[in-house]
Amino acid sequence: MSLKYAVLAALLEGEASGYELSKVFDVSLANFWPATPQQLYRELERLAQDGLVRARTVQQERRPNKRMFTLTGAGRAELSAFAAEPPKRPTVLRDELLIKIQAMDSGDPEVTRALLEERMGWARGKLDRYRRVRDRLLDGRTEEEYLRTADRVGPYLTLLAGMAYEEENLRWCERVRTILAERVALG
Repeated sequence: MSLKYAVLAALLEGEASGYELSKVFDVSLANFWPATPQQLYRELERLAQDGLVRARTVQQERRPNKRMFTLTGAGRAELSAFAAEPPKRPTVLRDELLIKIQAMDSGDPEVTRALLEERMGWARGKLDRYRRVRDRLLDGRTEEEYLRTADRVGPYLTLLAGMAYEEENLRWCERVRTILAERVALG
């Protein structure tokens, strides 16, 4: 899948500048499809050239003009067709830490423990951020109320996937730490 569909999906939330879109990616899409601001700007230009998004320039005082992007009918149709297709291949996990764990028997267990602690810190930070996003989406409603009344539930459902991933990351790191501690205790 290309970045194209992630950008189109992000624009379902409404008109956005490239800067605003990069913030949306940081908060709601980075847990499953990260992109740098430069990648987003390039993709927005391609989508505009292909007629999938419309761009308009907003004049600003004391700041550079900004371009605002919205989905076109063709963009919505393209996104709808994409959403109806089954994935082309199963999810692939590429994780540098797992390679390091695979090779850990040749190194210092304290180094491995430190790598796990770092991963746990990242996971906790992401979970905190995801929980703040969840709270903002729910806006005082229960999850059941939100799911019953919200115009769009896709962003919430993908947020749940990101939260589950980071919660499992923490469980796995705890398990590995326990195993390493038991091995060190055995000598």
